[in-house]
Amino acid sequence: MTHTELAWEFAEVFGELAPDQINLMLAKNVPVETLQFFSDYARSFAEREAVGDTMQKRLPNLLLLGYLLRVLEERLIDGEDLGQA
Repeated sequence: MTHTELAWEFAEVFGELAPDQINLMLAKNVPVETLQFFSDYARSFAEREAVGDTMQKRLPNLLLLGYLLRVLEERLIDGEDLGQA
């Protein structure tokens, strides 16, 4: 599976989750400090680059999705390594 295919599959599954399922998934996979970092970084970036309010509100979520996709990729890679041993 390519990175693009993985991203599309992830987006489809994520899009089907109910808010309570998303919250549970976040609680199990993302440290609170990481969530706070994304929020702080997005605010700082938005202020520095003068992006609009709508985009500023979406930036933390975009960062979070990228993070989750990377975590998934790493877990899949680790799983492949274990399967080949």
